Amino acid sequence: MLYLEEYLKYLEVQKNYSLFTVSGYRDDIVEYLEFVEGEALSFLDVKYDDIRFFLMHLNDKKNSNSTVARKISSIRGFYKYLQNNEYVSNNPFGLIKLPKKEKKLPRFFQYNELEQLFEVPDINTPIGQRDLLILELLYSSGIRVSELVSIKIKDISSDTFKVLGKGNKERIANIGSYARNALDNYLEDGYIKLNKKGRDYLFLNNNGEVLTTRGVRYILDKIIEKTTINKKISPHMIRHSFATHLLNEGCDILSVQELLGHESLTTTAIYTHVTTERLKEVYFKTHPRAYKGEK
Repeated sequence: MLYLEEYLKYLEVQKNYSLFTVSGYRDDIVEYLEFVEGEALSFLDVKYDDIRFFLMHLNDKKNSNSTVARKISSIRGFYKYLQNNEYVSNNPFGLIKLPKKEKKLPRFFQYNELEQLFEVPDINTPIGQRDLLILELLYSSGIRVSELVSIKIKDISSDTFKVLGKGNKERIANIGSYARNALDNYLEDGYIKLNKKGRDYLFLNNNGEVLTTRGVRYILDKIIEKTTINKKISPHMIRHSFATHLLNEGCDILSVQELLGHESLTTTAIYTHVTTERLKEVYFKTHPRAYKGEK
């Protein structure tokens, strides 16, 4: 599809989006184009009334509101590009309202659960040294997994490292003392043994190739199996834990926003709901005249 490839190249070159983000746009738009083709329609001639069938299709697939909103935004951006370049006369998705996102609080690890995770990797092996560093660095800095796997050796200094975030925006992330110890141990031993192909990336797999986000998920799944933690996890939960624990310990929300690399404070504010619930729990458990129920 010529128009789609042209648009994706525009996102990569002109908008400076990461390959990961561009791939997400591709998946959303391809799904739409395949649906339109299956309905014997031309995407260049789609009308506003035709879109309801695609929305019904998304609903039938049990997509969450946030997923539907993302897909609509991806397709709307595609049509905006087509309209700006006069490939179409109007944007049929311009009037579509995005569904309200479900108010889901971010899931995070308790302190004792994180300690269990940290105890699993065998630091006498290259893989164990790498896996401990993954855990420590994610929790120490709050970076995304996509940012983690993109770290190069040259990006690291004594207690900070450069991160290439969303939209290829660069920021500085911190390395705590535990993460620093894990990093030194890995660089002095495990990294040398894993780096069979002279890669300049920090995290490598058994074959000496650059570790992927899927690889990190697999590693965390294997780690969680060796703990008593009984919950469905995702790599992003460590990032949620980083933000929640900082706020619990009194860090101001503007600092957390900057540490996470959020453009909008609204995105960071969701963590205040988590900490508010925690504060309520502590209050009713400890205040002598706040206890609910009989003692």
